[in-house]
Amino acid sequence: MKYELYYWPEIEGRGEYVRLALEEAGAAYVDVARGPRGTSAMMKMMEAKGTPPFAPPFLKAGKLVIGQTANILLYLGSRHGLAPKTEAGKLWLHQLQLTITDFVVEIHDTHHPLGPSLYYEDQKPAAKKRTAEFWDERVPKFLGYFERLLADNRGAYVTGRKLTYVDLSLFQIVAGLRYAFPKRMTAFEKDVPGLVGLHDRVATRPNIKAYLASERRIAFNEQGIFRRYKELDN
Repeated sequence: MKYELYYWPEIEGRGEYVRLALEEAGAAYVDVARGPRGTSAMMKMMEAKGTPPFAPPFLKAGKLVIGQTANILLYLGSRHGLAPKTEAGKLWLHQLQLTITDFVVEIHDTHHPLGPSLYYEDQKPAAKKRTAEFWDERVPKFLGYFERLLADNRGAYVTGRKLTYVDLSLFQIVAGLRYAFPKRMTAFEKDVPGLVGLHDRVATRPNIKAYLASERRIAFNEQGIFRRYKELDN
């Protein structure tokens, strides 16, 4: 089966967590909106009757249409060896992914604390205040939690020896924070050596390494979740 992934064609965004899982699994897929008339096809699916997805990303797998990043990964994890086999293990991993989802919202809110309908330039003072709180309180809380899980499980990955989709998502978190906040992240990395090591291990996995070097990997930019604004990185 060839999957169809629907997400905005010019950003990594929340769709990147799904792309990383598909790439690691070596699954056949097409990034629909990056092709001719793909965005129109994506919008049409969201306007369909019945059970349409609310927003991208969503994945078409045969007759199934699955929305929400964590939900998609729950589906892919079981089918491509990226999740534990037990029900308890699957639910635990899903719980971790939902925690990452919460953190992604907070990352986005560093540059758009007053809402996405306003330009960044219209909310700079609020963004500086939010970013300071983010690095003082939220980053240590979220990344400290995952650092502790790595230490407790004493494995190469969050749940132990075997890589899961959560490890791929944490790779993206580290990579994104390095892009958006190079100074702050450099100073903070000494507090999360386990996550830094996890990032490096994921980056060298054959399928991920090939993906990162390919044109399929969209570069970080100032339209996505991770945005680099010098005035926020000091």
